Formats: sequence, C-alpha cells, structure tokens
Amino acid sequence: MKQRASSAKLTSIRMREDNNAEYVGLEDGVSPKSQNFNKVSILPLVFLIFYEVSGGPFGVEDSVQAAGPLLALLGFLLFPLIWSVPEALITAELGTMFPENGGYVVWVSSALGPYWGFQQGWMKWLSGVIDNALYPVLFLDYLKSGVPILANGFPRMVAVLVLTLILTYMNYRGMSIVGWVAIMLGVFSLLPFLFMGLVAIPELKPSRWFVLDLNNVDWGLYLNTLFWNLNYWDSISTLAGEVENPGGTLPKALFYALILVVLGYFFPLLIGTGAIPLDRELWSDGYFSDIAKILGGVWLRFWIQGASALSNMGMFVAEMSSDSFQLLGMAEHGMLPACFAKRSRYGTPLLGILFSASGVILLSWLSFQEIVAAENYLYCFGMIMEFIAFIKLRIKYPAASRPYKIPLGTTGSILMCIPPSLLILVVLAMASFKVMVLSLLAVVIGLVLEPCLRYSEKKQWFRFSVSSDLPGWDYNNHTPIEP
Repeated sequence: MKQRASSAKLTSIRMREDNNAEYVGLEDGVSPKSQNFNKVSILPLVFLIFYEVSGGPFGVEDSVQAAGPLLALLGFLLFPLIWSVPEALITAELGTMFPENGGYVVWVSSALGPYWGFQQGWMKWLSGVIDNALYPVLFLDYLKSGVPILANGFPRMVAVLVLTLILTYMNYRGMSIVGWVAIMLGVFSLLPFLFMGLVAIPELKPSRWFVLDLNNVDWGLYLNTLFWNLNYWDSISTLAGEVENPGGTLPKALFYALILVVLGYFFPLLIGTGAIPLDRELWSDGYFSDIAKILGGVWLRFWIQGASALSNMGMFVAEMSSDSFQLLGMAEHGMLPACFAKRSRYGTPLLGILFSASGVILLSWLSFQEIVAAENYLYCFGMIMEFIAFIKLRIKYPAASRPYKIPLGTTGSILMCIPPSLLILVVLAMASFKVMVLSLLAVVIGLVLEPCLRYSEKKQWFRFSVSSDLPGWDYNNHTPIEP
C-alpha cells in the first residue's frame, strides 16, 4: 500500500532532540482546512466541553439511591481526581500536540499506527453515536407528562425523528452557532439550581449529608453512574482544528469546564440531600424536579423540568459535533473515503453529520440502561488505547512540540494512568453478558472493516486522499517527517 501520509505538507516548526536530530513539532494554533471558517473561542468551548461531559446534574440521582448521601457526595468529589483529571490532562497535552480534527484517532495513529488509529476511531465514534441516541428519547420523556401522546407509539417515533433533524440542522449551520447555543442552554440549565440552593438554606440539616450504610450499596449502579457522568473529556479533541489558538485555549477551557462540571454535580446533590428527608428509593432520574417543587413550588419544578429537557438538546449538539468532526479528521488522514472530508458552506462535515444522525435514529429504540452499558464498554476499550498512546509518545518523542505538557516525567505519567486503568477493568468486569457480546461484536466489525476499506482503496472503488494541509507526521513509520 502506498505511503499515504508521506506527501503531507509540513506546516510545523522544528524541534531538536538531545542528539541534534531534527524533528517536526506542531505549530501553535495551526489546524488543517478550517482557516476560512469562524473558530470557536474559549467561552463557547467551555460549554461545549460541559455538554460533552455533563449537561448538568440530570442523571446523578441514581448515585444517592445506590449508595446514600455521603458516598454520592464523596464520589463526585473524589472520582474526578481518579478519572476526570487524568483524562482532561491527557486531552490538553495531546490535543495541543496535534491541533487538528480527529483528536484521539490521530494520537493513537501516531503512536501505534493507522490500523489501531482506525480501531480507536471506530469504537469512539460508535460509542458517541450510541450515547447520542439517548438524548432525543430523554427530551421526550421530560415532555410526555404534559403531552401524553409523546409517551409511545407512532407519534413518539415521529417526534424523535423531527427532533433529531432539527438538532442535526443546528450542527450543519456551523460550530459558532453550536457553541453559542451551548452557552445559552448551559446558563438556562444551571440557574434553577442556584435558586433552589437559595430557597433551601432554611431547610438544610448537615447531619443528612453523613448518612452511610455500607451494607446497602449497589456498587454496580454507583460506579456506572459516576463513570457515565464524568467521562468523555477527550471528545472535544476531535474538533481541535476548529478551535481558536488551540495551544492556549484548549487547556484553559478544559480547566474551567472541569470546575463547572464538578460544581454542577456537587452543589445540587448537597442541596437535595441536605434539605429533604432521605428516602433512597425516590432518588431516580427526575427526582430533582420533585425536590424543586417541595422547596420552591410548582414554578421551580417546571423550570428544572424545562432545563432538563433543554440540557439533552445541548448534549446532543455537542456530541454530534465531536462525532462528525472525528469522521472528517479520519478522512483527512486517508482512513475513510475522501467524501467524508467534504465541508458544507458553513465549514461543517456534511457526510459525517448525516452518518452520525442516521446512527442516532437507528439506535433510538434501545433502553436507557442498555445505552449506558454499551457506550461505557466501547468507551473503555478506546481509553486503554489512549493511555498507551500517551505513554508511548512521551517515551519515544520526549522533545516533540507540546504547547501544553503535563508537569510529570515518564514515571509520573505512567503512575497517573494506573488508577483510571484499574477503574476501566472494573467497569468492563461489571458489564452484563449481553452487553459484553454485543460490544465485542462491534469491536470485531472494526477489526474487519479497516482491511476492507484498504482493499476498496486498492481496487479504487472509493477515492482516498490525505489532506495537503495536515501537520507532518509519518503514520506508517510512527515518526515525524524530517524535512
């Protein structure tokens, strides 16, 4: 097979190793094929990350049902240190080292080769599409109490389709629109919890926060709830090429988003568990709206229900942006047919959006529990490859340009990856047999799909090409291209 990456134009600056051999680093702020479109600035980027990861405290109620107030509160304080912080730090370092669309696909390709980069892209894209299938369904679940016809049957199917098309159109119109929509939805989704906190002050009893019963803990539900609500920090890397000055903007946005996400979970849980007598069985999806009614009345309940519904819209548009730009990045690197690299007049990846939307519609029949379990399983496989790629790039190319670098040496970086890796093994072990079989089947499809695409390229059934504007890196030999 021809050396598809060897003709890539060098748009980078030179770095020197200790042995004076020249290597190619990546220039701050340079990103391929998006120079003529509006870039995403730091504030919209913060809220895009917020919606990639969180979207607000909707869905954290199960942590209280599973483990009680104390473990729920501790979980959303300590779990980010074990999982979210390492993932966000790796995203900041590698996202600025490779400031281009494709994100983690490019990282793994650079460290392990294009075959495994494709597997990373396949598993992460499928995980993202499965995740996105959840949001139109949840949006309608919040509305069906007021509009019963949306509860099931043909009207619900039509509503899912129409909602998916509307949100997909937002993605088509460009990243600047998506970013500002995320800001507006984020503010609207978080404000009612600030009001709830104010009206709850007279009712707070700190002793309720320390309730603990280790003999009555559903560890599977507890860990899955924490994991699902605190992952996907790396998703923003797939559209790093659309970010204004990614070398400086991306690390700051990840830092601010981390604070916003943790506070957005911890504060509502602190208010809800401290102001209301504990009944763990009531703590399930939607219980915050009931707490709002008790503390503030019907108007606050309606506000939180509306915020919950609109939060799902924000998560949908953010996730679809990452999924579609990931496919564009893979096409720019010759992993997918060149048609996936084609942009609309708004700078968005037209075919990537259509494929992602089609996947959402086809998977919308799955149940909430099946969606969460399946996406977590595939996501874990992808994260293992990211950790390996991060360590290998640190060891093999320590002097390559990294506008942001985690202030740890090689040993410290390895130690940082051990706790989240152990957590991944726990999540994989807890999966049901059905989820395990379906997820492994999806992995096998990816293993077969890549050689099929290479065969189609050889037979010229599809046109593949590498963007001439990509930073210079030889993916076949896993080394920077020397000038």
